[in-house]
Amino acid sequence: MIDRRHVLLGGLAAGTALGLAGRPRLALAQDRPFTFVSWGGALSEMEETAFLDPFFQARGMDYASVSPMEFARIRAMVEAGNVEWDLADVDGATAWRGGEHGVLETLDLARLPNAAALDPGWVTPYAIATSTGGSIIAWSREAFPDGGPSTWADFWDVARFPGMRGMYRGLYWCYEVAMLADGVAREEVYPATPDKMAQAFAKLEALKPHVSVWWSSGPQPAQIMTSGEAVMSSIWSGRALSAVADGAPIDFTYNQALAWANWWAIVKDTPYLDLAYEALNHALGAGPQTALLDLNVYGPVLEAAAANADAETQRTLVMAPEFSDSILILDPRDAARYQVEYEERWNQFLLG
Repeated sequence: MIDRRHVLLGGLAAGTALGLAGRPRLALAQDRPFTFVSWGGALSEMEETAFLDPFFQARGMDYASVSPMEFARIRAMVEAGNVEWDLADVDGATAWRGGEHGVLETLDLARLPNAAALDPGWVTPYAIATSTGGSIIAWSREAFPDGGPSTWADFWDVARFPGMRGMYRGLYWCYEVAMLADGVAREEVYPATPDKMAQAFAKLEALKPHVSVWWSSGPQPAQIMTSGEAVMSSIWSGRALSAVADGAPIDFTYNQALAWANWWAIVKDTPYLDLAYEALNHALGAGPQTALLDLNVYGPVLEAAAANADAETQRTLVMAPEFSDSILILDPRDAARYQVEYEERWNQFLLG
């Protein structure tokens, strides 16, 4: 679905824009604009406002922003030789899978000078983090007017906090919260060994009767808590902030947040290769990164930009110092591995 199409200067500008996209691949690109794919909702709007709109407006160019991101579709495009997406916001596990399957470009860091200012943990061979967020605990204020769960162990405590839950549908993120709920120290969660996976599955089996919705799209957690289908849920931090701003009767905590990044990757064989590099490098710059602070959705990956946040904004940043002692930074490479190894078992768990 195309969420937003930018036609800035009309047909003549579009033709001029295409001429800037990389001459060796010019002919392949003339039937469509540069296309960015992300996850929709508050995240896509934030990426457009802070990163893409200023970049393309400065060049007098068109671009399309579409959602949702689907790894299977990227793979099908590349294998068919019909690439329709150029720059993609992928999760960390998909970044590694996409690189290893040969459907994402291996990045040339010499073409991304702004990446040099990032913590090395936010740079991979196939994708670079452009913003940070977290998977956090949220609850209905109507169900728990005096405060909800503050840890994943509380989330599992159906006696103290009765009611149905919402949980993310992927093993990625469910494994991690199950381990934290079972008292495993942050530094012991990875790597996901067979023994640890058995422990996580047992913990998830115990909670399963109390999960009414295994959600897969960003708006669902706030919707199910507002409707009463669930009294609490895991939720992406940006979606929680957006829902509260829209008046949803929910509250949340960043304690024990699973910190992750929104990773930008260049789709293999894009006809807009040069432009994709330029857009990615732009997003990593100090100006665009600082612009994230005013949007109050996801935080900057550039530490120098995060340092500019005022005290109120700091409380909405998962990487803020006050949360550093409790957050778990996700390991996307290990997640990419265990998702494949345990995919069949996870599907059986959801169906059983």
